[in-house]
Amino acid sequence: MAKRRRLSPAQSDYLETQSATLETKSMPLGRAPIAQVAGEASTSAALEELAGTLREARAQGRMIEAVPLDRIETGYLVRDRLVADDEELQALMESLRARGQQTPVELVDLGQGRFGLISGWRRLTALGRLRAETGDDRFATVLAVLRRPETAADAYVAMVEENEIRVGLSYYERARVAAKAVEQGVFETEKKALLSLYASASRAKRSKIRSFLELYHAADELLRFPSAIGERLGLALAKVLDGRASRQEALRAALDAAAPDTAAGEQAVLEQMLAEFERADAGPPEPQTREAAKDGVEKDGLPSDAVRNRIAPGIYARWDGQSLVLDGQGMSDALCGRLLDWIRDNA
Repeated sequence: MAKRRRLSPAQSDYLETQSATLETKSMPLGRAPIAQVAGEASTSAALEELAGTLREARAQGRMIEAVPLDRIETGYLVRDRLVADDEELQALMESLRARGQQTPVELVDLGQGRFGLISGWRRLTALGRLRAETGDDRFATVLAVLRRPETAADAYVAMVEENEIRVGLSYYERARVAAKAVEQGVFETEKKALLSLYASASRAKRSKIRSFLELYHAADELLRFPSAIGERLGLALAKVLDGRASRQEALRAALDAAAPDTAAGEQAVLEQMLAEFERADAGPPEPQTREAAKDGVEKDGLPSDAVRNRIAPGIYARWDGQSLVLDGQGMSDALCGRLLDWIRDNA
């Protein structure tokens, strides 16, 4: 018979002794540490993704920003639009006043908090006037998208295309911006400027713009209302000027002497000079008979009143034997005063 082992009785203080020797730690309430770390990492990644999306949208010109007007340099590019029609500008101001700005302008970041205007000159001008008139802070900023043109040529193309789409420019304004871009070294030649700036225009339209370059080179600094010159007059003048220095000088002299203060007055001078150049191209008139010229009497080198002599650009003289008549666009109060003084001193 197997011998039985005697078992010792359980120690009543065993569990209490073991419990006293175990180290106890407090557990945090809520999420476990691993869940908290994972959540923070996810939030950080989402914010970084959002920031990256915003940076990309800003770089690609897809984000609209509010930019203070006083940080924008309107002369960043030579503007193609020379003047803004007061009636149209007033209508734009009323629209901005009532509905706010609906379409953003285009800017380029110049650094140090400055921006250059690419397109949107009329909107910027209207907002500036509203700000000056009302003092309202809502007109102190302009909604804009930032562009990143790789070259100055790209910036000019963007400006021209925006104006071509919205409000057509005059042929003179189109020609002028092409010439200015060449003068600033943006394009090598005027031909390249026309092909780049007006790539979407028809060949016939580019040809007309090229013709207006003739007028720009002849008298840009003396023309006060060039954007009012119509297509017919501009093309006709370009044809008779044809790069001839003597005619360019005559045109400048006539404009300088007349100094017209209205668009209509300036166009009258241009029409007068056009008529003179066309007469010169047609050749000398047929000799007059003594009967047609009222006996053809000439005195002091001036013919009778049957013939009107051009004695200076825009000035004509007619002598009838007793009276000397001077007329033409070149006559002015100042010139008359000098003539009267000379007669008094030399009579």
